Amino acid sequence: MPAGRPSRAAPRRKTRIELIFRFLFGGRAKKQKRKARAGGKRSAAGSFFYWGGVAGVWAAIILAGLVAYVTLTMPPSTLANIKKRPPNVTLVASDGTVLAERGLRRGYIRLARMPPHLINAVLATEDRRFRSHFGVDPIGLVRAMAKNVQAGAVVEGGSTITQQLAKNVFLTPERTITRKFQEVILALWLEMHLSKDEILELYLNRVYFGAGTYGVEAAAKRYFGKSARNVSLPEAALLAGLLKAPSRYAPTRNPRRAEERASVVLTNMVSAKLLAPRQAMAAISQPATVRSPSGLTGYEYAADWVVEILPGLLSEWKSDVIVEVTIDPALQRKAQELVNATMTDQGPAREAGQAAALVLDTKGAIKALVGGKSYRESQFNRMVKARRQPGSAFKPFVYLAALESGLTPDTLIDDGPVNINGWRPRNYKKGFRGAITMRDALAQSINTVAVRLTMEAGRWRVARTARRLGIESDIHENPSLALGTAEVTLLELVSAYAPFANGGYRAVPHIVNRIRTAKGKTIYQRRTLGRPRAIAPVYVGAMNEMMREVMVSGTGKRAALSDRPSAGKTGTTQNFRDAWFVGYTANYVAGVWVGNDDGTPMKNVTGGSLPAQIWKSIMTEAHRRKRPAPLPGTSMPALAQRAPVAAGQQAKRSFIDRIMGAFTPNS
Repeated sequence: MPAGRPSRAAPRRKTRIELIFRFLFGGRAKKQKRKARAGGKRSAAGSFFYWGGVAGVWAAIILAGLVAYVTLTMPPSTLANIKKRPPNVTLVASDGTVLAERGLRRGYIRLARMPPHLINAVLATEDRRFRSHFGVDPIGLVRAMAKNVQAGAVVEGGSTITQQLAKNVFLTPERTITRKFQEVILALWLEMHLSKDEILELYLNRVYFGAGTYGVEAAAKRYFGKSARNVSLPEAALLAGLLKAPSRYAPTRNPRRAEERASVVLTNMVSAKLLAPRQAMAAISQPATVRSPSGLTGYEYAADWVVEILPGLLSEWKSDVIVEVTIDPALQRKAQELVNATMTDQGPAREAGQAAALVLDTKGAIKALVGGKSYRESQFNRMVKARRQPGSAFKPFVYLAALESGLTPDTLIDDGPVNINGWRPRNYKKGFRGAITMRDALAQSINTVAVRLTMEAGRWRVARTARRLGIESDIHENPSLALGTAEVTLLELVSAYAPFANGGYRAVPHIVNRIRTAKGKTIYQRRTLGRPRAIAPVYVGAMNEMMREVMVSGTGKRAALSDRPSAGKTGTTQNFRDAWFVGYTANYVAGVWVGNDDGTPMKNVTGGSLPAQIWKSIMTEAHRRKRPAPLPGTSMPALAQRAPVAAGQQAKRSFIDRIMGAFTPNS
């Protein structure tokens, strides 16, 4: 470097942010920098206000663009749409029988006719500043955000009553940022076009209160058998408490939780100065009594469930719809009647309080479902919502996995003591039998053999087999997996047996075939896609041979049908907390669960007793006009052997020998 020339650092590369600012503002950053050098102390304050103004302008541009986008993608909003009532839902069977109606069919009630304590209960709980905000409540949003951050999850939404009305009238249920912006804009639009009383009246006449009821008038008649204008303070608190989560706080499903929620509503009314403390205490001490529904038809559990799953089939519907379901009306009524009669007659002596039942055809169409002993006593649908341990009713998945890993129905397995890290499974009948064939072990429901087969095949294989056939609940691959300790619903367990009945194909349970408008336009049609194979044909026959033996000489003898082949499996959990029977013919698959909602033990109720008895009664009714037919794969022997073969020797047989064994006649 020449002497006397000042050193100069290498030019600094411009950062990406500087390049963006230079592109947006045409080099003004550099000019501003020069002015700062010349202007001295003015540069700091000037820069602050300058860049603050620039940021404000761009924020306004971005906000305007966002509002424009959200507005352009919004559904049409007119006063005519708002005044329309929510759509009704009519359920019909394939033969045209009307099974049920759901929706706003109980009348519209004016706000002026509603008691003040009902209105105040809703305002105190849902939107305390409804009368003062402009459709959006900034204070409520900040409070909701703080609670959500503190809880680490979304525990409060912050939506006002106006926003909820906008969502119910104009928007679809999905949760997205765009939809939330649309909700806010529509709430502002509603506040500009309607009075506060009109918004509140529309909201109370459209909001969902559970049990298939929309609007406070329908809810009051459903739960209390009276008009909304006559509800008491405790009843009003219960109704207001439902709005947060109709299913969670449903008094028909969980009376204690509903009562606790009503107490929260009354406390909210006191804190909002809408109720005196002594009035709240009096209401809490005398909670509302929910009326049992009258005029039952036997279709109620099915109808409630269809309405519940309807949003998953249709993203939205604005007019009345007719839902064609797979239910067989005569079988449905008879199934409900048989469950009720058996449990009423024999349940008390056996300390068994509840039961559920399900009948599918071999393709998965639901022909009858019973969610409980009596809809009048409890509207909780145990068929689809109760997760219980299936016990030995899970064993068919163990045996199928064992067949697929190379064993056969005549493979000998040791029925002897098992010790897995201190866990020692026992058989229902004390003692051990020594070497026993898989066929006989399944028929007699030997626990030790099921555990050994799981060890032989691998717990991962058993779990994978159960999932492949239709079990969707979590399956923990622990040592007790073989004994049915993973909780499942009756719906998924019965559907997972369907491949045995239909020749090995997966059967997705379904209840809705078609949905059409009142004018006849089809808006949903169930797609009949090809069913994936779940079990190879050779194993279908082997499983049906073994499970048929359950009905002939095993634990399911009481369920055997006298005029046709049938197969199935019993299930009983520890201390008689749950009892199951799941079985099938070539025409139908059915399952029955018996137990108590609180999990208390029954008095020696096994899967081969009450469940088998109910199953036989329902399936006898279902087959009245059906010709007997063989179970798939049983018209010729499947995987039979001339003599029992020990599990240790099974590996010595060649692959060809195993395949040829499928065609070897019984000796």
